[in-house]
Amino acid sequence: MFDSLTDKLQAVFERLTRKGRLSEEDVVAACREIRLALLEADVNFKVVKGFVERVRQRAAGQEVMSSLTPGQQVIKVVKEELTDLLGGGEVALARSPQPPTVYMLVGLQGGGKTTTSGKLARLEKKAGRNPLLVATDVRRPAAIEQLRIVGEQVGVPVFDLGAREDPIVIARAAVAHARRGGLDPVILDTQGRLHVDEALMGELQRMRQEVAPQEVLLVLDAMTGQDAVRVAEQFDAALDLSGFILTKLDGDARGGAAVSIRAVTGKPVKLAGMGEKLDALEPFRPDRMVSRILGMGDVLTLIERAESALDEKQAATLERKLRTRSFDLNDFRDQLDQMSKMGPLDQLLELIPGFRQLRLPREVEIDPSRIKQLKAIIQSMTPYERAHPELVKGGRRRRIAQGSGTSPQAVNQLLNQFRQLKDTYHRFAEMERRGKLPRIAFPGS
Repeated sequence: MFDSLTDKLQAVFERLTRKGRLSEEDVVAACREIRLALLEADVNFKVVKGFVERVRQRAAGQEVMSSLTPGQQVIKVVKEELTDLLGGGEVALARSPQPPTVYMLVGLQGGGKTTTSGKLARLEKKAGRNPLLVATDVRRPAAIEQLRIVGEQVGVPVFDLGAREDPIVIARAAVAHARRGGLDPVILDTQGRLHVDEALMGELQRMRQEVAPQEVLLVLDAMTGQDAVRVAEQFDAALDLSGFILTKLDGDARGGAAVSIRAVTGKPVKLAGMGEKLDALEPFRPDRMVSRILGMGDVLTLIERAESALDEKQAATLERKLRTRSFDLNDFRDQLDQMSKMGPLDQLLELIPGFRQLRLPREVEIDPSRIKQLKAIIQSMTPYERAHPELVKGGRRRRIAQGSGTSPQAVNQLLNQFRQLKDTYHRFAEMERRGKLPRIAFPGS
C-alpha cells in the first residue's frame, strides 16, 4: 500500500537524518522532494502546495533548526501535518437514537458498492448488531442476485421487491420492514451509472429525502487517483455526503485519492477496503495510515488483527507445547491457519515498524503462496507423521510430495525449517528458565 510514495519519502528522510545540523537550504530541498513525491503520487496539486508550505514554515522554525536531532524533528512535522491532512482522527459512523439507523451507499457503477455493502454488513454484525441489506439497484443486470449471494456469505438478510419496483419504494419499504423486525442498521445498495448524470443524482436525492439516512457514503476506488476526487466533488455537490469509503486501498501504490479527498471536500474517509475478502473492511484511522505511508508500521492494527484471529485457549496450549518441546506439525498447521485469518502475509509484515527498511533481496521476498504450499505438504501427511515428523524419510517423503503437488526437496525443506523453529523456541525457553532472559511472551499468551 502506497509503496511508491513511501519509498520516495523514506529516501528524503534518510538524507535528512544523516545530517547532524540542517540549514534552511536543506529544508527547502527536502520540501521540494516531498512536493515531487506527492505530485507523482497523484495528490491534488492545490493540496500539495498548501501542505508543503506548512511543512516548510514549521520545519524552518527555530525549534526544529536548533534541535539536537533536526532531521527527526522534520519527520515529526511531516507526520503531524499529513495526519491533519487526512482528517486528524477516526470519524465513526453515525447512529440513529431511534433504530433503525440507515446507511445509504452511493457511487458509480463498478466502484464496488455491492461488495462493500456486504463488507459493511459483516462489520456491523461482528459488532453485535442485526443489519439488513437492501437491493435498490434495479437497473444493473444480476445486481439483486449478487447482493443476495453476498448477504448469504456474510449471514445477513437481504430485502428486495424485484427488478420492476421503484428504488425509492423499495428503500421506504425496507426501512419499515427493519423497524418491525428489529433489524439495525439498514444498508442501502443503490444504483450506479458509468458516469455521473442528472437522472442518477435526481433518484438518489429523492431517496435521501424519503428515508433520511444517518450516513450517505460514497464508495470510491482508491486506485483511480484524481478521478476519484473529481467524482467525490460531483456527488458531494448533489447529495451533501457525510463521508467516503475507499476500496482497494491495499493495492493503491500511489495514494493520491486517500491523501487528497479530505482536503478537497472537507468530508472524512470513514472506512477503508483492504482486500477482496468480505472481512477486509476497517475504520479509516488517519494517524495509523500516516504511519504506514511513512514506513513506520502500524503496531496497533497488527495487535487488533491478532486479537481477533487468535484463540486464547489455543495460544495457552501452544505456549505449553513450545516450552515442553511437544509442538508438532499439527500445531504448526493450526498456527498457519490462524495467521491466514489475520490477512495477507505481505500486508502483516508492512505493519511491523522498520520492516520496509530491511530492503530484503528479491530472492527472499515473501511469497503469499508459500503458506498454502506448507499447508498442502502437512495435510498430505498422516496424523501419525504430523505428530512424529522425524519418521518422514525416503518413501514417505516421495508420497507426501506427490500428494501435495510439490517435490521431495520442498518436503525436506519444510521439515528442516520446522526442526530449526522448534530448536530455537526450546533454546529461548531454556535461557528463560535459567534467568538469562525475561519471560517470553508467545503469540496470544
